[in-house]
Amino acid sequence: MQTAWPASVERVSSFLRDAGAEARLEEFPEGTESAADAAEAVGCALGQIVKSLVFLCDERPVLALVPGDRRGDPVKIARVVGATRARVAPPDVVERVTGFAPGAVAPFALERIEAVLMDETLLVQPLVWVGAGSARHMVGLSPGELRRLSRARPVDVVQDPPYDSPRRKER
Repeated sequence: MQTAWPASVERVSSFLRDAGAEARLEEFPEGTESAADAAEAVGCALGQIVKSLVFLCDERPVLALVPGDRRGDPVKIARVVGATRARVAPPDVVERVTGFAPGAVAPFALERIEAVLMDETLLVQPLVWVGAGSARHMVGLSPGELRRLSRARPVDVVQDPPYDSPRRKER
């Protein structure tokens, strides 16, 4: 028997339905607290998990969509939106500007977010997974559909090199 989804997940489901999205919303009872947990639950590569990170760019909220195996680069993000400084938003601000708890942010219909930036490396993936309003729900969709639905601008917003790069390990 299907039980009702939490209100935050129903919000995502309604948005996807109204947008005519080619996407699937799934529940993962084991949870998707971290990008690594999400990749394991979904059964995909870490780079196919999309972290929806809220940055305050000169105190304006900006969403950066970053592959699960990378870190958002505050300097690049600030430069792209014409800010002098960017910093990761604290959890209470994330919830206030998105309506979602940190770690469960869906990148859709975020009226208080000034810009959505999508790391361009996500565009090469066949399928990506984003938060869907809770730590147990995710949406799988193509990168093109993610770009359309989130109205994201594809740019370079990640730190170099990736987490698992030999260059990072040498540091």
